[in-house]
Amino acid sequence: MEEYKYLAIVEWGKNYIAKEHLQPNDRFLSEKELCTIHGVSRQTVRQALKCLENENVISRVRGSGTYVKNVAVQQSEQPKRVGVISTYFSDYIFPQIVTGIERVLNDAGIVMQLSTTHNQVYEEAQALRTMIANGVQGLIVEPSKSALPNPNMQLYREIKEQHIPLVFFNAKYPWSDFPYVAMDDEAAGEIVTNYLFDCGHQRISGIFALDDIQGHKRYGGFMKSCIAHNIRTAEKDVLWFATAEKSYIFKYARTKLLEMLVNSTAIVCYNDELAVNLLRFCRENDIKVPDDVSVVGIDDSKFSTLCDVPLTTVHHPHKVLGERVARKLIEQMNAPEDAQDDVIFHPELIVRDSVRSFERR
Repeated sequence: MEEYKYLAIVEWGKNYIAKEHLQPNDRFLSEKELCTIHGVSRQTVRQALKCLENENVISRVRGSGTYVKNVAVQQSEQPKRVGVISTYFSDYIFPQIVTGIERVLNDAGIVMQLSTTHNQVYEEAQALRTMIANGVQGLIVEPSKSALPNPNMQLYREIKEQHIPLVFFNAKYPWSDFPYVAMDDEAAGEIVTNYLFDCGHQRISGIFALDDIQGHKRYGGFMKSCIAHNIRTAEKDVLWFATAEKSYIFKYARTKLLEMLVNSTAIVCYNDELAVNLLRFCRENDIKVPDDVSVVGIDDSKFSTLCDVPLTTVHHPHKVLGERVARKLIEQMNAPEDAQDDVIFHPELIVRDSVRSFERR
């Protein structure tokens, strides 16, 4: 898509001025030279030169040529800045993800500007507007409430129109065509459920988040496994919760939850955090894990080994995912037309002590 190649030439031109130590009023490359170097049409080069001129990096003098302006050297020395927007930061798996992002950006000499949304679409909009106003050259975003209608669609359209590179992580909005980097959440739900069937369980229930895409996909994997094992009532054996109200099911749906625990031999939890809370609920109600009921989580967080019964779970790539999303954004910034594909990590089952195997008894 040559219409976007001019952006790469703009960035290349700024770097060229710095690398060659060009001074104000030094002659810059001609249109013909730029066409030859980049293998593009003269129209694309003219679009790039116009952008550089608008940014006061160069000036074009009719009949004379193109020259470096005073601002050019100053601008080329400014580090690039990237905005990173995460739903949370200080707990669960988010510190490792952000650490991975920061390491790659730092190695590339890119400054990271971090903001958290607390999974609120209003705060997401505020963060996006602030970062755009601050002139970030790229964005890394974890969507807020990704499974629900989002009022920020127009804002993302504006980001697209302004050619600001953006990469989602962990999930992406269904209506968005920006690339994303994530774990295969459907496979994660399927893997842990298959493991329970392999251990002899037949009465398996699930608890999933209703307001994000990860919850829907993990539920999809759970259902795929149940259908493959000819369990026709599986969708009736599911509790849904909103991520902002994680404690709801333990406080206000106690009767339903206790009924599920009594009627099931295993529970698939949306993530490890929920699974650890379920372990605590079981202990408070004299339900033994795994003897009375088996519990599995997803994400392989630090909680999975610090709880009373170490959790069988699925490994989330955490830091590696953060590193990959940062590299994906840098690819977009350097060559946007070549970096539109998604990156999906296949999950790995981690077996610990929270599952009873009927085959071994």
